[in-house]
Amino acid sequence: MSLVVEVVRSGFVESTHLARVLTLDAAGTPVDVHGAVHVPASPRSSMKPLQALGMLRQGLRLEGELLALACASHAGEPYHVDGVRKILAGAGLDESALRCPEDYPEDRTVGEKSRVTMNCSGKHAAMLATCVLNDWPLDTYLEPVHPLQRAIRATVEELTGERVAASGVDGCGAPLFFVSMLGVAKAFRALPLAAAGSHERRIFDAMRAHPEWTSGTDRPEARLMRALPGLMLKSGAEAFDAFVFADGRAGTVKIEDGSARARTPVTVAALRNLGLTSPDLDPLAKGVLSGGGRPVGEIRLR
Repeated sequence: MSLVVEVVRSGFVESTHLARVLTLDAAGTPVDVHGAVHVPASPRSSMKPLQALGMLRQGLRLEGELLALACASHAGEPYHVDGVRKILAGAGLDESALRCPEDYPEDRTVGEKSRVTMNCSGKHAAMLATCVLNDWPLDTYLEPVHPLQRAIRATVEELTGERVAASGVDGCGAPLFFVSMLGVAKAFRALPLAAAGSHERRIFDAMRAHPEWTSGTDRPEARLMRALPGLMLKSGAEAFDAFVFADGRAGTVKIEDGSARARTPVTVAALRNLGLTSPDLDPLAKGVLSGGGRPVGEIRLR
């Protein structure tokens, strides 16, 4: 049965959300299972670390914050945009090669609508860099039959232990692979448990060391990772979260109706249920509702 999230205003429950949740202990054994976690789901951008892994396996040479940016749904802050341009320049390209749609940065005062400010531009720049290294076509790098996308799909299937149930098109235009929440959690576990220096560990270490590069300076994802040293977390559109701790504890969260406001409180509850806790999680455990400029309610698990 799915978890119930309540939106409470002035003591009255005005809305509810249902949440699917799966957590695994350090041995990979399920701890909590709520809802249909074994059926195909749409992880959206939570798959970016696996996509980046597929690129590393095909020769992509990125380290540190630029590798974290390749895994990012970034806020379009100036340092994100500069990083995307560095990835492209390293491949002898500029932003005209990007095939993601134009979009505004999260803070519209820091930039205009463009492809480079679109939140997936780091991934797209890394995809292009991988194509340059392998002498693969650039104009068609988003096509499912492109060698890059076939390599990424093979990586997803290997780490999840599942055949891709279906494929589609993500918001950025890249192929989207539908796998189960259990498969995603298993795949995330493979990252910190791999040998030091391996491609898998490089993904985990880069995201952990540079959480603001994977999302934004004050995004909930970055705040969660800063609150729990050893945590790697990646959010996806339609209210999906996937996370793993350094010892292999892992989990996935999906809010059924796609409401992002319910995602972080559920994720905090899942982390705490695995024994991962910190006072710095408290502000994220319940979403705050405002009325007239003051707190008048909260988003909480029933």
